[in-house]
Amino acid sequence: MNHRAASWLAWSLCGLVLILIACAVALAVANRSNVWGLTFLLPVPSAALVGALIASRQPRNPVGWFILGHAFCFSLGEFGRQYAIYGIRTEPGSLPFARALLWPTYWIWYPGLILMISVLPLYFPNGRLVSRGWRWVTRLVVVFAVCATGLAMVQPGDSEATSIPNPLGIESLSDGAGALSFVFGLVLPAGWLFLGAVAVASLIVRFRRSHGEERRQLAWFVYAVVLFLLVNTVERFSTELLPSSVRDFLFVFTLECLWVAIGIAILRYRLYDIDILINRTLVYGSLTAMLLAVYFGGVATIQVLLGVLTGQEEQP
Repeated sequence: MNHRAASWLAWSLCGLVLILIACAVALAVANRSNVWGLTFLLPVPSAALVGALIASRQPRNPVGWFILGHAFCFSLGEFGRQYAIYGIRTEPGSLPFARALLWPTYWIWYPGLILMISVLPLYFPNGRLVSRGWRWVTRLVVVFAVCATGLAMVQPGDSEATSIPNPLGIESLSDGAGALSFVFGLVLPAGWLFLGAVAVASLIVRFRRSHGEERRQLAWFVYAVVLFLLVNTVERFSTELLPSSVRDFLFVFTLECLWVAIGIAILRYRLYDIDILINRTLVYGSLTAMLLAVYFGGVATIQVLLGVLTGQEEQP
C-alpha cells in the first residue's frame, strides 16, 4: 500500500469512527438513555485522530493502525447497542437489522481492549518487538483474543441491553452457567492481568535498552500510562469521597493524556523535555496529596470531636 492510499484509509477510518460516535450519542438521546453513561466514549475521538495522524504519516508503523482499530471497536460497539435499543424498544421495527447489529456489542470490546492493553505496548514506539524472543507473546495474545472473543460471541443473556438477548447466544451454555461464570469471572480477568504484566515487562526491557530519542519517546508513553493507572487506582479506592462526575472526569482526562502523549512521542513534533514534566508532576502531585491528607485528616478529627461533645451533652 502506497503512502497516499494509506493516508486515505487512515482518515476514512477516523471519519467513520467520528460518525459512529455522533450517531450513538444521537440515538442515546432518542432512547432516553443516560448520556452521562457514555463518558467512556469521550477519549475515543482523540484516539481516532491520533491514530489517523500516525498511520497517515508513518503507514508502516502499526501503532497508528492499532489505535485506529481500538477506536473503531469501541465506537461500533456503542453504536450497535443504541441502534438495537432504538429499533427494538424505542421505535419497534423502525430500523433494519436492529437485532443483528446488537451482536457485535457482545464481543467487539475484547479486540478493542486487547489492542490497547496488550498489543500497543509490545510494539511501541517503532512498530517492532523488542526482539525475536518476544514473538511468543504475540502468539499468546492472538490465541487469547480469539478464545475470549469467540466465547463472548455466543455468550447467552442480555448483559449488553436489558431484555434484548445476544442474537447468536447459545442458550444451552446457560445450563453450565457455573463454568461460564468461572471463565468470565476468573480465567479471562487473569488472562488480562497476565498479558498486561507481560506488556509492561516489554516496555521496561525496551526502555533499559533504548537511548536518545527512543528513550524520550518511551518516557512520554510510560509517563502517561503511570498517570492513568495511578489516578484511576486511587479513584477506585475513593468512591465514597469523590462524586461520580469527578471520577468520570479523571478517567477521561488521564486517557486523553495517554493519546496525546502517544501522538507527541511518535510524531516527535516539539518533543519537550519530558524530565522537566515528570519532576513538576511529582512535586505538584506530592503537594496535592499532602493537602488532601491534611484536609481529610482535619475533617475526620472534627467529626470525632463533634461525636465526643455530642455524647457528653446527651449524658445526664
